[in-house]
Amino acid sequence: MVGSGSWGTALALSLARRGDHSIVLWSHSAAVADSIRRQGENSAYLPGFSIPPQVTPATELGSAVEGAQIVISAVPSQHVREVYQKMGPLLQRGQLIVSATKGIEDGSFLRMTQVIEQVLGERDLVEPYWGALSGPSFAQEVAAGAPTAITIAFADSRLANRLQEELTAPGLRIYTNDDVIGVELGGALKNVIAIAAGIAAGLGLGHNSAAAIITRGVAEITRLAVACGGRRETLAGLSGLGDLVLTCTGPLSRNRSVGVELGRGRLLPAILAQLQGKVAEGVRTTSAALGLAQAHGVEMPITEQMAAILEHGKSPQDAIRELMARPGRDE
Repeated sequence: MVGSGSWGTALALSLARRGDHSIVLWSHSAAVADSIRRQGENSAYLPGFSIPPQVTPATELGSAVEGAQIVISAVPSQHVREVYQKMGPLLQRGQLIVSATKGIEDGSFLRMTQVIEQVLGERDLVEPYWGALSGPSFAQEVAAGAPTAITIAFADSRLANRLQEELTAPGLRIYTNDDVIGVELGGALKNVIAIAAGIAAGLGLGHNSAAAIITRGVAEITRLAVACGGRRETLAGLSGLGDLVLTCTGPLSRNRSVGVELGRGRLLPAILAQLQGKVAEGVRTTSAALGLAQAHGVEMPITEQMAAILEHGKSPQDAIRELMARPGRDE
């Protein structure tokens, strides 16, 4: 497991419940690894959950990936390229690589598996042995063993089926999909819409507004995913609508929480500082999503307004007002 944030740690705990996996949990932070080793929990990112002996903390990438049959990465999107550049020489042909990061890379507008493919494609690892894990899943609930259903997506359905068998655990149900594009974009773009839903809540606009943002958010996400080669039905599934509803309504959503605070009038730097190193991927994904949409000629009005708020300091009230004043159109 590459990445010891809340999500990576929660996945490690879930896999440990199977009782038949040995898991190495890599952290870029010696302090986090030491906390796990000494205290038996990840006090920085997932406090309150005991980490069993099947999970071994490590700060050397080689310890995490050499000899591993499955490599799952759960690092923030802005670090994926750098981590895989370091990890690439350590990987062996035939290892299965799973991206559990929900985001789009700045500048390149690439999905995470595209970043991985671009980095590893420079080496003699020609088989498409990488895929994506996504779906409605708060780390705290997965860590607690609460019933959760998510999706594993590989272009090769045989690999998806194998990962389904290997990653299914008590409390964690895995569905398969061969639409990697749709699964990844659903997981990344829902974070942007969740910020908008949080803003509506912070402004006290009520449940009607939340329902409108979620529904029109599905439309935006689906338009872009289909334009990029994804399937419409994927966005109606766990990694699309399911993840969107959870992130737009759940109190554990960091992206929604950022939106709530913006709606209450707080400034973005202060909000992000309060996260204490935890990541709200939607903040970074918004501009990348907009760039990807512009490259494909896709209209994304909610995303446009979120970019104006996050990057240019537009007032949330003005953004909502402009969304409501858009010309009428067919649904």
